[in-house]
Amino acid sequence: MNIFDMSALELGAKIKAGEIGVEEATRACLDRIASLDKTVNAFVTVTEKEALERAKAVQKGISAGELTHPLAGVPMAIKDLISTKGVRTTCSSKMLENYVPVFNATVVDKLDAIGAVCLGKTNMDEFAMGSSTESSYFGVTRNPWNTSRVPGGSSGGSAAAVAAREVFYALGSDTGGSIRQPASFCGVTGIKPTYGAVSRYGLLAYASSLDQIGPLTIDAADAACVTRALMGKDIYDSTSVDVPLPDMPAGDSLAGLRVGIPDDYFGEGLDADVKTRVMEAAKVLESLGATLVPVKMPMLDYAIPAYYVLACAEASSNLSRYDGVKYGFRPEKFEDLHDLYITARSEGFGAEVKRRIMLGAFALSSGYYDAYYNKALRVKALIKKAFDACFEQADMLLTPAAPTTAYELGAHADDPIQMYLGDIYTVSVNMAGLPGMVVPCGFDGKGMPVGAQMIGPAFGESKLFAAAHAYQLHTDFHKRYPEMGKEG
Repeated sequence: MNIFDMSALELGAKIKAGEIGVEEATRACLDRIASLDKTVNAFVTVTEKEALERAKAVQKGISAGELTHPLAGVPMAIKDLISTKGVRTTCSSKMLENYVPVFNATVVDKLDAIGAVCLGKTNMDEFAMGSSTESSYFGVTRNPWNTSRVPGGSSGGSAAAVAAREVFYALGSDTGGSIRQPASFCGVTGIKPTYGAVSRYGLLAYASSLDQIGPLTIDAADAACVTRALMGKDIYDSTSVDVPLPDMPAGDSLAGLRVGIPDDYFGEGLDADVKTRVMEAAKVLESLGATLVPVKMPMLDYAIPAYYVLACAEASSNLSRYDGVKYGFRPEKFEDLHDLYITARSEGFGAEVKRRIMLGAFALSSGYYDAYYNKALRVKALIKKAFDACFEQADMLLTPAAPTTAYELGAHADDPIQMYLGDIYTVSVNMAGLPGMVVPCGFDGKGMPVGAQMIGPAFGESKLFAAAHAYQLHTDFHKRYPEMGKEG
């Protein structure tokens, strides 16, 4: 069996059984990166030397019986806004081009503890602001299924790396769909856990009340295993909570599961191929014992404007720390302190980051705070209430992840509003703090992947993993990967 035809858990089992060495798996992935990433550009930094040294150490731990986790020794990657001690963490921005943290994010320490082998940091939209990974200072990432198309964003590098089988799983972050939309575009599995389930300590913040770290993986079982490793209360993150870990999925019976189908998600603006594939997924769930229930989500039209007011307002505050003084980009020429601030931020930030900082500063300014920010907070509360009403009728919801499949590079370069509207099916999940998961459910007429989104109640990850796993036992979309990933 080709190593790249395996899931992360399947590879982990082969490593544990001694059939594949950790160093062998690591070298295979590094060779794949060397071969494919000139085209895909999924990585900002590849830590080849460190990865090989880590592989040897992990192999010793496995052989000694000290590392017993199912994913011990499996090569993976980390989105480049998650702090890694001694490894450059750039947020794909000129502002942090040479920033090397002196500490690990909590999720990195957790992965180290289970024996993960990190191969590097993945590309992303600058400071996670974007839906296409085109705003990166380090160049665009390309979709492995069609390199003229975007991989989605902002976790496009992580999604593309898994889709091309450069790694077996990768960490991403999701503020308004930044794990789920690229998972859909690249044909991989991705989950945004419930807000607070995974520590955000060491995540360079975009919008603190919405951000959440989660994995992009090959299948639902991998996603469940990684998520379980990441979850837990953290003394360094006051918003993290201690809840029981979700169950690992097993079996294919969904008897008794009520799956809500929100009509509002299947209306105008949804690509016909996407609608067809998602409804086909619903029929598979129904064939496994689930009951399909029509539900209403009337707040959908208000989600995008409210989200962008809140997210940009928080971003304008969070990014105020990048001033050219303490760390990050510092211009060579400036006249005084005020000029240093202006020049550092003007030259260090890209156009999309500046746009969102300006939007956020405006929304928080005197005379507009109540008209925009406070009103958006009220809409956020109403969205949460609308989801609560849905979950009185259903155990989980099934929706599209994005209105279309992956679009051409540059298609929305001059129309940011059109790009923002692409988040319509994902942002409300973040505003309500709920778990959302995407699984591959087919392809459109041009051969591009389509993803179906499963939404659960707070800390309802077990239901999502069970439904996704059962679905994947009866479909093979998650096992397919692009031809470029089968070379070598």
